Amino acid sequence: MKKKPQIVPNQFLIPFVLVTSLFALWGFANDITNPMVSAFKKILELNNTQASWVQAAFYGGYFTMALPAAFVVKKYSYRAGILIGMFLYAIGALLFYPAAALENYFFFLIALYVLTFGLAFLETTANPFILSMGDKATATQRLNLAQAFNPLGALCGLFVAQAFILGALQSDDLDENGNSIYETLEGPTKEAIKTADLMVIRNPYVILGLVVIVLMVLMALVKMPENKEDTSQATGMWASIQRIFRKEQFYGGVIAQLFYVGAQIMCWTYIYQYAENLGINNRDAVNYAYAALGVFLTGRFVCTFLLKYFNSGKLLMFLSLLAIVFSLGTIFIHGIPGLYSLVMISFCMSLMFPTIYGIALNGLGDDAKTASAFLVMAIVGGALMPVLQGKLLDLGGSGYADVRIMGVPEVNFSFVLPLVSFLVVALYGYRTMKTNYFKR
Repeated sequence: MKKKPQIVPNQFLIPFVLVTSLFALWGFANDITNPMVSAFKKILELNNTQASWVQAAFYGGYFTMALPAAFVVKKYSYRAGILIGMFLYAIGALLFYPAAALENYFFFLIALYVLTFGLAFLETTANPFILSMGDKATATQRLNLAQAFNPLGALCGLFVAQAFILGALQSDDLDENGNSIYETLEGPTKEAIKTADLMVIRNPYVILGLVVIVLMVLMALVKMPENKEDTSQATGMWASIQRIFRKEQFYGGVIAQLFYVGAQIMCWTYIYQYAENLGINNRDAVNYAYAALGVFLTGRFVCTFLLKYFNSGKLLMFLSLLAIVFSLGTIFIHGIPGLYSLVMISFCMSLMFPTIYGIALNGLGDDAKTASAFLVMAIVGGALMPVLQGKLLDLGGSGYADVRIMGVPEVNFSFVLPLVSFLVVALYGYRTMKTNYFKR
C-alpha cells in the first residue's frame, strides 16, 4: 500500500513554521485596521463612503505592488521578497506617527497604502512558498494549515483594537440617552479630543512597526531554502503571464478571489455598523468580530481535515452556497439573530482563500510565482467593494437606517454585495468540481 505523503515533510518543518508566522503577521494588520473605518468616521466626522477609503487604501496597496513583488521573487528569491515585504510593512506602520502629528486623513491613507506594499510582498512570497514545501498532492492542505494561523494574528489585532484603541476613544462616548457627546462639542474642546484620539490610533501602529523591524532582523539571520526552478519553462515574466492566462482554473481563480476577498472585507468591516444599528457600540461590537474570527479559525481546521476526503471544488461550492443562506439571514432577519447570521458567514469563508489559491496554482510549476502575484492583486476586491457598500449606506444619509430597501434598513440590504460575491465563488467551485482539477 502506497504511503500517503506528509503535509509538511520533516526537512521543511522549520522553514514552514517561520513562513507560517508571516500569515499571523498580516492577519494582525488586517484586523486592527477593520475597526478603523468606524473610528475614523467618528473622529474626523466623515460619511460612510469617505470612511471606507481606509479599506480602499489598505487593499489597494496589494494591487499596486503584487507584480513588482513577483518580479523580485522570480529574479532573486523568496527570501528577498520576505525581507523587502517586512521593511515596507514597518515603514508604513511608522508613518502613522507623522500622520497623527499632522492630523491629516490623507496621510493616514498613505501610511496604510505603504504598509500594504509590504503585505503584498509577503503574501506573493509566502503562499507559493508554502505550496512548494512538499508533495503537490498535499499542497492545498498545506496552505490551509498555514492559513489557519492567519486568524490567530487577526484575533490579536482585534484585541489590540478593542483594548487599546476603541476602548480609549473619547469620540465614541455617549450621553445617558445614547447620543454622541462628541458631535455636540465645538471649538478647542472638540479639537483636543480629536488630537488625543488620533494619537490613540497612532500608538499601536508605531509599536507594530518596531516589532516588525525586530522580526525582519531575525528572519535575515535564518537560512531559507529555495524551491528548485522548473527549467523546462521559459523564465521571462511576459512568457509566464501568457502561459498562465491560457489556464481556466487560474483566471477563474483570480476572478473568484477578487469577489471572495471583497465579501470577506465587507463582512468584517461592516459588522460594526450592523451592530451599531442594533444599539451596540463599537467596543462591544468587537465581541461579535471575535466570534466571527473564532468560527473562522474553527472552520480553517475543520476544512483542512475535510479536504482529505472531499473534492476541493465540491467543498468550496457547498460552503459558498451556505454563505449565501447566511447572507440572506443577515439581510432579512431582524435584530440579534441577523447579527448571528453575519457572524456565521465567517465559518463558510474559512475555506475559500487558500482553496481558491491552491486550485488556481495547481500544476503551474515555476509560473506559480507570477500567478501568485495576480491572485494577490485580486485582493483589490477588498478595496473596491467596501466603497460600494459605503455608497449603499449613504443612500439616505450618513446613518445606517435612513431608508428601507425591500423592507429592511440599508445597512441590512447592503449585504446583498457579499451575497453576489459568494455566488461567483460557488460557480468557480462548481466549475472546478465538474472539470476535475482535483480528483478524489
